[in-house]
Amino acid sequence: MPTPSLAALPIRRLTPRDLTACADLSEDRGWPREEHKWGFLLTAGRGYGIDDPDGGLVGACVVTEYGPRERPDLGAIGMVLVAERHARRGVGRRLMRHIVDLMGTTPLTLHATPNGRPLYEELGFKVTGRAEMLRGRFTPGGAVPSVSTRAATAEDLSAIVRLDEEVFGADRTHIITRLPAFADQLRVAEDKGRIIGYTGAWPNMDTQVVGPLIARDTETAKALIASLAAHTDRPLRTDIDVRHEELVAWLKEHGLASVAFNSVMTYGISELPGDWTRRFAPLTVAAG
Repeated sequence: MPTPSLAALPIRRLTPRDLTACADLSEDRGWPREEHKWGFLLTAGRGYGIDDPDGGLVGACVVTEYGPRERPDLGAIGMVLVAERHARRGVGRRLMRHIVDLMGTTPLTLHATPNGRPLYEELGFKVTGRAEMLRGRFTPGGAVPSVSTRAATAEDLSAIVRLDEEVFGADRTHIITRLPAFADQLRVAEDKGRIIGYTGAWPNMDTQVVGPLIARDTETAKALIASLAAHTDRPLRTDIDVRHEELVAWLKEHGLASVAFNSVMTYGISELPGDWTRRFAPLTVAAG
């Protein structure tokens, strides 16, 4: 039997049962396996993949929808991966076209590496922002931000969901309510008993990823990150909107170093909804 061409292989929905195959795909491309993140995305979002007749996956990607189920306000695309043996043969383009067609009029966003950006531009995505990836062991010191922070409790969840929707510009309840189980830490900042910011730190290989990071202002964002750092012995990693120059400079002063820049791209909208001045870091670049 001749091997069917890649273009003839069907694209199907992935489920949590495909977790190992997705992690294998990450590893095949020299990425960490990221099973914790894949597990989260395959339950909170919708995965799509192409099965390889010889076993495993030819390629995969995930789309996470926000807002009403019938008419989402936004779809975030991430984890667009193609097996090394099938690279540069149009698989990524085919998966992306499938998602764009499937999502119809729903606006889309993604974080693109310099390598991925030309493909997304070809499909009609526009660069609307940039994020700087920072990584390192946080070293405390200097003036301590005078904002009250504490560990979040179950009673805080509804207030966190409300604040998140106001700042993000779309309902992310299905993401936020999974954070207590997904994250190692979930912390809030308060002013006179009112929640003015929140953040999580979740495990990713040898680091803890800081995100989402939603805060009233830069001082609040600093206080939240410092409080996370005080409760972990792992290096931190986060992706900060480059417009938050003061926070980026502060993180570098406290031991984190620049690793890479990614382009924030959108399709069908000229900029992301919500209030960028209070949105400092995404949950993950794969889900916004």
